[in-house]
Amino acid sequence: MSKSKKRDIPVFKTPIIETHCHLDYLKDNDFENIIQQSQDVGIERIITIAVSPDNLEKVMVLAQTHPMIWGTQGVHPHDADKFEAQTEVTIRENAQHERILAIGEIGLDYYYEQSDRTIQRQVFETQLQIACDLNLPVVIHSRDADDDTMAILKNFESTLAKKGVIHSFTSGPELAQYAIDQNFHLGFNGICTFNSAQNVRDIIHMTPIENMILETDAPYLTPVPYRGRENASFYLPFVAERVALEKDIEIENFLQTVYQNSLNLFFSGK
Repeated sequence: MSKSKKRDIPVFKTPIIETHCHLDYLKDNDFENIIQQSQDVGIERIITIAVSPDNLEKVMVLAQTHPMIWGTQGVHPHDADKFEAQTEVTIRENAQHERILAIGEIGLDYYYEQSDRTIQRQVFETQLQIACDLNLPVVIHSRDADDDTMAILKNFESTLAKKGVIHSFTSGPELAQYAIDQNFHLGFNGICTFNSAQNVRDIIHMTPIENMILETDAPYLTPVPYRGRENASFYLPFVAERVALEKDIEIENFLQTVYQNSLNLFFSGK
C-alpha cells in the first residue's frame, strides 16, 4: 500500500513525551527531519537510550544537540559481556550531566541470550546500584526473564528511590503486577497495535493509567498502519491512540495523565 493511502498521523492537543527511542540507530530519516516531523505531531521531548559501551558517548552528544532531546546511560543485557570497570566509570560520570535522565537500558534478556545469564545478572545489579547512588530512575529491559527480574528488583526495593520503567512491556501479569505495586511504570509501544499482541493488550487492561508511559523503541516496532517501515518518534500518536482505546479513556484525558507520568518519572527537578 502506498504512503498516500495510509491514514495520516493523528495530532492531539496534549503534548506527548517519547520516553524511549534510539536516535543513533535510525537510517531512513535524517536528524532534522525526525525533529521537525515529531514536533509537527505534538511530540514535545524525546529520550534517546544508551545500550552499549560503544554508544554511551553518542547518546551524550545527541542529548546536547537539540533542546527537545534528552538521554540515558547504560548497557543493555545483549552487551553485558562488554561491561568493564571503565564502563561503570563512564556511566557514573556521564549520568551526572544535566541532559541525562536515567540509567538504562539495563536488565535481562533470556530470549536471545547474547550474553551469559550470570554476567547479565551481575551487570544489571551493578547498574541498579549506580541508579541508587545517583538517585536516578532506571529503564529496564526484561524478556523471558520475569522471575530473575523480580528477584533482583526485590533486592533494591528500599534503595531505588526513583524506581523507573519496564520498557516495551511484553512480560507476564505477575511481573506487571509487581512493577505496579512497586510504583514502576510500564512502557507501551507499537507492539500493542499488532494483531498478534493480545498478551500486551491484556497487560494494558490491567495497568492503571498512572503507571503508563509511551514509547516507540524506534527504529524498531513501528505501529500499524506503518508497520514495515523504520519506526520514528513521530509515529507515537498511533500508540497513544490504541492504548487509550484499550483503556476506554478519552484520548486527551489519557494523554494528560501519561504526560504528567513522564514528567514525574524523568524530569522531576529538570
